[in-house]
Amino acid sequence: MSNWNQHLLLSENLSTALVLLDDRLTIQYMNPAAENLLATSFQRAAGTSGKPFFSESEDRIQALKTSLKNTHPFTERRARLLLSDQSYTIVDFTASPFTDSGKRFLLIEMQPMERILRINREEALLSAHDTSRNLIRGLAHEIKNPLGGIRGAAQLLAAELASEEMQEYTDIIIAEVERLCLLVDQLLGPNQPLKFNRLNIHEVIEHVATLVAAETRGALTIVRDYDPSIPEFSGHREQLIQAILNIVRNAMQALVDNDMLDSGKIILRTRVQRNITIGKANHKVLCRLDIIDNGPGIDPDIVDRIFFPMISGRPAGSGLGLPIAQSAINRHQGLIECESEPGYTQFSVYLPIDNDHE
Repeated sequence: MSNWNQHLLLSENLSTALVLLDDRLTIQYMNPAAENLLATSFQRAAGTSGKPFFSESEDRIQALKTSLKNTHPFTERRARLLLSDQSYTIVDFTASPFTDSGKRFLLIEMQPMERILRINREEALLSAHDTSRNLIRGLAHEIKNPLGGIRGAAQLLAAELASEEMQEYTDIIIAEVERLCLLVDQLLGPNQPLKFNRLNIHEVIEHVATLVAAETRGALTIVRDYDPSIPEFSGHREQLIQAILNIVRNAMQALVDNDMLDSGKIILRTRVQRNITIGKANHKVLCRLDIIDNGPGIDPDIVDRIFFPMISGRPAGSGLGLPIAQSAINRHQGLIECESEPGYTQFSVYLPIDNDHE
C-alpha cells in the first residue's frame, strides 16, 4: 500500500468521504469525512464488509464487483446508503478501481447530498408557500369586499320583511356570509404581529395530544418520544397549538376514515437538530417535531401539493389545515416537511430555538 500511504495525510484532510475496499469489498481505510458520513469509526469498521452500507440495492453490490473485475469506474447519483443505526443518508459516489502491489482495490469517493437536497426542497416549499399566500391574499380581499355588501343588504332586507318565513332566508344568507368571512380571515391569517413568549414545546404538544385523545375517547394510541434536553424558546403558543393540532388531527382523521382507529398509532417525537438552513438563514440549533402515523399514506398524486390551499386527500377536507399550519410555522422562521408511503406518514416541524424572533 505504498502509493496509498504517500497520500494518507492529504486524504485525512479532505472534505470528500473516502472508503477503500479490497477485492472482497472489505473496508481497508476510511478518512474522517467518511467516518462522519457513515456514522462509524474506522477503528470499528476496519476489516468488516462494506456491503451493508450499499445493501439497499443488489444491483449496486454487483456493480461494485463488476467494477473491480473490469477495472472500470462508475458513478451513482443520489444513492441511499444504509447506516449502522438503520437510518439512511443520500450521497453521490464514484467507485474507482486500481491495482497496487498486484492486488485490486476499489476507492469509493462520496459526496453527501442530503443537505443540498434539503435546501432545494426547503426553497421549493418556501417559494410555493409565498406564491400561494400572495394568491390567496389577493383572492381573499376580492371575495371579502362583496361579502360585506351582501351581508349589509341582507340585514336591511331582513329589517323590511314582516314575514318570519322570509326572514329565515335572510338569516341563512347572513349566517353563510359570516361563515365565508371567517374562512377568508383564516386564509389571510392574523393581521397583527404575533407576540412571542418563552414556552416549552412539550407543554404545547401535550395540550394537542390531550385534545386529540379526548376527541377519539382514548381509542387512539399516542406514543410520546420526547427529548428532555430541548430548552424553552420564544414562540406564540396559540399559533403553535393550531399548527400542530392541524397536523395531528389530519393523521387521526386518516386513521378514522380507513377504520384503523383501534390499530392506529401516532408518534410524537422531538429531537434537537443542528446547522439546518431554512430559506436563506442558517440556524445552529432547532427543535424538530416528528408527527408519524401508520395510516394509509398520502395519495402520491397530491403529496407534493399538500401545502397548497384547497388540496386535500379527504373528500370532506377543506384543504386549509396544512397551509394554515405552514403559515404559522413560517412565522416562527421554521418549516414543515412531509414524507409519506403506505403505512408510514411523517410530518417534520422545524422550529429554530437559537433566536428570539424579535
